[in-house]
Amino acid sequence: MEKFLENIMEAEKSLQVADHMTYITFPLIKDKRLLLKILQEIKNAVAHCISSILQHDYIYKKIELYKDPKSNFKVFTEKCAPAYNITKEEIGLVIELFDFIEKHKQSPFEFVKDDKVVILSNGLKPKTLTLDKTKEFLILGKNLVKKMRETFRTND
Repeated sequence: MEKFLENIMEAEKSLQVADHMTYITFPLIKDKRLLLKILQEIKNAVAHCISSILQHDYIYKKIELYKDPKSNFKVFTEKCAPAYNITKEEIGLVIELFDFIEKHKQSPFEFVKDDKVVILSNGLKPKTLTLDKTKEFLILGKNLVKKMRETFRTND
């Protein structure tokens, strides 16, 4: 099976897990730290979408790929995203999502306050994650998969 098709299936599986955790598990458990796990699943789905798009366009000789992930992300934002009707706002959300995950990984300290998970960076600058923000990222992931599938269907 083509690698880009495997990535689509992985993205959809991660989104199903994130969706279930957001709308079924989270309301039952009400543990705000679960938001971080949901965010990681959404990030995995979005990363698989981007990989799938890059691989698809590379196979059909629309783009060139590099060993550097930052260069590939630049190719994605500049060349692939417009062809898949991915908006600048969605690209901004993807960057914000990846930034959240990076801050979470590097964070020396995280805590729950009210309805938020607060992630402190090394400079003790807080970044807050809420259920609404998590749902926004989930919608982003679903939209990316939908746009990717629509474009693959019309191009192939």
